[in-house]
Amino acid sequence: MTGEVRKRSVLIAGHATSVSLEVAFWDALKDIAARRGASLNTLVAEIDGERQGNLSSALRVFVLRELQTRLSLSEGLSTAP
Repeated sequence: MTGEVRKRSVLIAGHATSVSLEVAFWDALKDIAARRGASLNTLVAEIDGERQGNLSSALRVFVLRELQTRLSLSEGLSTAP
């Protein structure tokens, strides 16, 4: 896993803004957006609308919570009788 940080432009409410995140978080956000059938910009705008604090942190926390939810669901399925 690389700790390399990449700055990317995203559109939020029709306005471009730059966000710096580690490559692993960008990859996870793209995967989550694809699973939801949404664009990366749409997902970021959704997160932006619900955030407290800065956008980069909100995106990281969102990815963490999404992955924790998936893990919890998969563990629940594997322990089912």
